[in-house]
Amino acid sequence: MSLLENMTIDDLDAEQRALAECIGMDAYKNLLENYAGSCIYVRTPDRVTNRIRNECIREKFNGYNYTELAKEFDLSVVTIRRILRKTGKAKSPSLSPPERKL
Repeated sequence: MSLLENMTIDDLDAEQRALAECIGMDAYKNLLENYAGSCIYVRTPDRVTNRIRNECIREKFNGYNYTELAKEFDLSVVTIRRILRKTGKAKSPSLSPPERKL
């Protein structure tokens, strides 16, 4: 039986206890076994979800709604165009408005 198996949350200092409380004791022990002594970078939530956000933008794009998408996703129109351009969905700005069906 390893010492880690017998370790409880009460054995940890305040900083490590906060981490164990956040992720759970089993996950904390797993983290120790695999990454002890290493520096780990944890991305911000928006960086983790960018791919999902960008796909949602592509799905909602109707060919003309750059400004609406920018407002909805709190991004600039330039950023919306860049996201769409990467997948070939962005259209060149048109001088005429979209045709309306009567």
